[in-house]
Amino acid sequence: MNTQPSHRLILRNGQLLDLQQGRLIAGQEVLIEGDRIIAVRPQSRVPEAGVQAYDLNGKTLMPGMIDCHVHVLASNANLGLNALQPNAIIMYRALPILEAMLGRGFTTVRDAGGADWALARSIELGLVPGPRIFASGKALSQTGGHGDMRARGSLLLNEPCSCCFRAGAIARIVDGVDNVRLAVREELQQGASQIKIMASGGVASPTDPIANTQYSEAEIRAIVDEAEAANTYVMAHAYTPRAIRRAIECGVRTIEHGNLVDADTARLMAERNAFAVPTQVTYEMLAEHGARFGLAQESVAKIEEVRLAGRNALRLFAEADVPMGYGSDLLGEMHEYQTHELKIRAEILGNLAALRSATTVAAQILQREGELGCIAPGALADLLVVNGNPLTDIDCLIGQGENLAMIIQDGSIKKNTLT
Repeated sequence: MNTQPSHRLILRNGQLLDLQQGRLIAGQEVLIEGDRIIAVRPQSRVPEAGVQAYDLNGKTLMPGMIDCHVHVLASNANLGLNALQPNAIIMYRALPILEAMLGRGFTTVRDAGGADWALARSIELGLVPGPRIFASGKALSQTGGHGDMRARGSLLLNEPCSCCFRAGAIARIVDGVDNVRLAVREELQQGASQIKIMASGGVASPTDPIANTQYSEAEIRAIVDEAEAANTYVMAHAYTPRAIRRAIECGVRTIEHGNLVDADTARLMAERNAFAVPTQVTYEMLAEHGARFGLAQESVAKIEEVRLAGRNALRLFAEADVPMGYGSDLLGEMHEYQTHELKIRAEILGNLAALRSATTVAAQILQREGELGCIAPGALADLLVVNGNPLTDIDCLIGQGENLAMIIQDGSIKKNTLT
């Protein structure tokens, strides 16, 4: 990967991916100044003076992709072990994860627990190559919830737990209405873009069955109230209809995973203008590789409960018109499969829906419509030049960015193989 600062660029002779209409448009050129797109216009015969022009030679030009559910600090599949690593090691291990995400065409990610303002700012300053990060700080978990990585009996042994403020911990343990209010305020003061909570049991945690609901309604409402006071929102890890419904009725805006959703609950989400962020690829990869990469046996045993149901959840969300953002949620060595979520969604929902989930819908989730996930005047210049047409062949986006001829982030060229 190479970083080349740019001032005024023109991208010409490409096929512009129109995600609204679901088609490629020829004969347009995109003018970039600084970090913004300043014009999308009919192609001129001769580029204006003083502008670096790039001939795309008929390749597809599309927005940079957005992954709405990642854990960039999760360099181990076993989250409990991740939380015990020294902070410096966790950060160094995150560097190749971040750079590889950008190399796959993800110019923006929403971290769902772990990454903080300092890491996001480091990328913004150009100190670290990687996608722009919307960080949640530490996710909030009740005692014994999905963010509590302690094995049974560890309270008696006084072992370190996920409530320790180590970089590798994705969550902090906090209980009670007043305490969760304080926790939200602390995470926001530390620079969290949004607040993440654990509202049901999960796969990667050792002692909470998936069917459990987590946090009382009073606690969830307090968390939502504090987030809304700061003009942001709450995202909730939730699998079952009961957990999803409780979260939505308490004001949660995005449901993460949602594998066990039913039709009635999906319709409620649509009525409340909530978003879903399915993460099907992580269950496929955990089932195939989890045990080999150190996932605890009690977690491996939970995978099948949600893996097969997750594919049906995609259909139920689509039938209820619940907008779905792109999420991968991969851990450890499995980060390399990040783009495979596109393939799963394309098989079930079609290529266009898969592409929108990683662009226009994801931008709505981040509350950055018109600025991210689109090619339009005023938008941030996050762009991909693709060898192939992802509307007809999603495989051109699968892998490690082999078919990306150019990656532009904030108007800066991060990769360029064009001649």
